[in-house]
Amino acid sequence: MSIGIACHNALFGTAGQITPADLVEIAAQGYKSVINNRPDYEEGPEQPPHDSIQAEALKLGLNYAFLPVVSGAITLEQVEEMARLLKTLPEPILAFCRSGARSTNLYQMAVHLNQERS
Repeated sequence: MSIGIACHNALFGTAGQITPADLVEIAAQGYKSVINNRPDYEEGPEQPPHDSIQAEALKLGLNYAFLPVVSGAITLEQVEEMARLLKTLPEPILAFCRSGARSTNLYQMAVHLNQERS
């Protein structure tokens, strides 16, 4: 199985929903950190909960952050936390949500915030 990853640059990519099993491929592609931007059970019980993804990520030596955001309702606090994660997590970083769009928007806002504060 191949995960559809949008590479924004050499240090950051986004993807749609992943499963714990996908983390082997993510690690093999060289990612060092994973940010989960999807609230648990957003689409029901079939969606893997963040703790199962986190457990597998940690087993594979990946760093993991859970920063759930509601689509269309990203807060300044969430942007600030994403900006902090981008500065502190080992790179490259993969962020994911349902389709990748929310993670992309959050990433762009966080990069802009980091640039404003530099």
